[in-house]
Amino acid sequence: MGRGWGPGRGRGGWQQADLPSADDAAAWFTGRLPDGWFTSAPDVVVDREEILVVGTLPDLEGEFADDAERSAAESGRISRYREQTRDERIEIARQAEHRYGRKVAWGARLGGTEELFTTLSVPVMTRLRQPERKVLDTLVAAGVARSRSEALAWAVRLVGEHADTWLGDLREAMSKVDDLRAQGPDLG
Repeated sequence: MGRGWGPGRGRGGWQQADLPSADDAAAWFTGRLPDGWFTSAPDVVVDREEILVVGTLPDLEGEFADDAERSAAESGRISRYREQTRDERIEIARQAEHRYGRKVAWGARLGGTEELFTTLSVPVMTRLRQPERKVLDTLVAAGVARSRSEALAWAVRLVGEHADTWLGDLREAMSKVDDLRAQGPDLG
């Protein structure tokens, strides 16, 4: 199979050509999840390897002495949710993995606390020239990261946090290109 653009390649080019479409994943999870788990439809984010499902839990009741106490209570409630729903989440994930060909990760948010669990950490190979390697080595030497790999992950997170609007616009433009490509002539 050749790589690149063309008919039948699917969204994102050759990397996703063999994956089932997950365009309906958010709707599927919304319909499949038990009533009462979350206060609204969960956020469902899909990439080539993983589907991340994060829902908002019902607010805590009661007063808290300070933000640290509230944060601890939120974390405790998320932990309780995780334990109480484990078996059912595993079964739902198994069904979704069969349907979409991707692993499923879960998370929950409550107030100012968000925790992700069972998420994948996927190795990514990259080639860097000396100036880029020096940036990573500086982050390691400064104690920001323990390794080049961790420094690169940190840098990617930082870019993601500060370029969210730009990345959203880029994803939208890529989606339009995919739609136009699908409307084009079939050369096969």
